[in-house]
Amino acid sequence: QPNAMGGREVGGLANMLAAHMDLENPEHISAVKTYWNAPVIPKGQGLKAVDLFNAIESGKVKFVWIMGTNPVVSMPNRGQVERALSKCDMVVVSGIVESNDTLNYAHIALPASGWSEKDGTVTNSERRISRQRGILPPPGSAKHDWQILCEVAGKMGFGEAFNFTHPSQIFCEYAGLTGYQNNGKRQLDLSPLQVLSEAQYNGLSPLQWPFQAVTKAENTASSNSQPSLTSKRPFEDKQFSTPNAKARLIPVTYKAPLQVTSDAYPFVVNSGRARDQWHT
Repeated sequence: QPNAMGGREVGGLANMLAAHMDLENPEHISAVKTYWNAPVIPKGQGLKAVDLFNAIESGKVKFVWIMGTNPVVSMPNRGQVERALSKCDMVVVSGIVESNDTLNYAHIALPASGWSEKDGTVTNSERRISRQRGILPPPGSAKHDWQILCEVAGKMGFGEAFNFTHPSQIFCEYAGLTGYQNNGKRQLDLSPLQVLSEAQYNGLSPLQWPFQAVTKAENTASSNSQPSLTSKRPFEDKQFSTPNAKARLIPVTYKAPLQVTSDAYPFVVNSGRARDQWHT
């Protein structure tokens, strides 16, 4: 969860494209298509978690690959999630444990690396990117998620686009996308980092976007020097990331909860199960 911001940056939700681009914006769709030479992109939002399991149960979704989560425990309406997974034609689970409630429904289980073995970057809620290095090697036959995805992509005929051998290559390609056809329209622009060498990436110091380059990085395999970057305070000039550059403020009226406490009933009991509750 410390990388929730990073997950949104790279498009890790069904209702967005990578690099803070919009699945319903023709310009954004065109930019991603061109940059990645990807002619087939969905023209609308995908399914969020609750909707996804409804679609699995109804038979609309026949293949699901679950990575880094345990939905049988963490999703609301456990019985419905179990019915959905039991009906699904193919359930693949990438996990770091030998058994859990979701793995009971897996047709294929893939051993993945855990937090102490992962190697890459995370972004915290103040937009600060930090280089994370594994302190242990992945045990047994476990692999990083990106390695597993690359192998599957290769079997599907997309090996040329997924021929990564180090997370620095993925980061640089992604950093290039953040600046592609950006022209200052999006706050997320990591393009000064797209030419980092593996050594520069490995030595990356924490940095906060948005930033501007004072000196550009030189992409040389032997160079450990990083580009000189200065952070910028977003919206300081009162220009916001909207078509008219004005902030969108939504006034709300406080509405008290239906159930209130009293001297006789001083507690409200919460079962821990809400519609959008997640995590185990």
